[in-house]
Amino acid sequence: MSRSRMGDVAMIASARMYSWSPSLLAAWRRLLQWVGERSGARFDVLDPSAEPASLDDLWARPDMACVFMCGYPWALRESRPHLLAAPVPSPPRFGGRPDYVSDFIVRADSGFRDLTDTFGGTIAYSTEHSHSGYNAPRFHLLPHRTAARPQLYSTVLGPFIRQRPVIEAVLDGRADVAAVDGYGLDLLRRHEPEMVARLRIIATTLPAPAPPLVASPGIDVATRERVTAALLSVHEAPAMTTTLDELLLARFVRVAPEVFEIFLERERAAEAAGYAKLG
Repeated sequence: MSRSRMGDVAMIASARMYSWSPSLLAAWRRLLQWVGERSGARFDVLDPSAEPASLDDLWARPDMACVFMCGYPWALRESRPHLLAAPVPSPPRFGGRPDYVSDFIVRADSGFRDLTDTFGGTIAYSTEHSHSGYNAPRFHLLPHRTAARPQLYSTVLGPFIRQRPVIEAVLDGRADVAAVDGYGLDLLRRHEPEMVARLRIIATTLPAPAPPLVASPGIDVATRERVTAALLSVHEAPAMTTTLDELLLARFVRVAPEVFEIFLERERAAEAAGYAKLG
């Protein structure tokens, strides 16, 4: 694929956030390559093995032309990447909106029947800058804390950086419970049903704005608009119907910066309650 360039730097695209299996990686690559061709940006779609271990490092790159980014670290940034579009997941629980949730998961064969059964045990997390893996569960757990029980878990295991290793920690018994991206879990259920069959959801957080696709501050406005237009039209392309089905996507929509303030509001609520750290 030929490259569109930003100065002397090749632009890149990535769906690392949701490439939780080989078949998902392939489906996201097809979608991003289509967006690159349709927009004329012709960016390089990165393979996760070639990307930084930390998503924070990926999101700091100056050459992002179409990269999934969690809305929580986006809201925390002083110099924020440009918002391109947000996904609308197709599963009914998202209500046709560009939202997602976090699911608290345990092993399917465990004795835990609800979230309170896991208190006193071990909770795992990906990274403190993850909304689905940290900010959302921290906010969800606030009502369960009391003066007599300010900490709900005896052990906090992490950071695992990525969410699939968090799931594996629950499955192999290192952790009793963890909160993971619900859309990501739905994708994994579609692509690796035997793995998700070994899990059980015992609680789900309030919805939050889905992770948007973003471009680095230095990407020119014309390129950004072409990429956004391609994203907004992908659901109209017959050639992409199967790929969108594999990715549980209804469409992409524009998204406004102010919707991401909810992440900071939930962070402030936890900090004001003295619950800055998950545990």
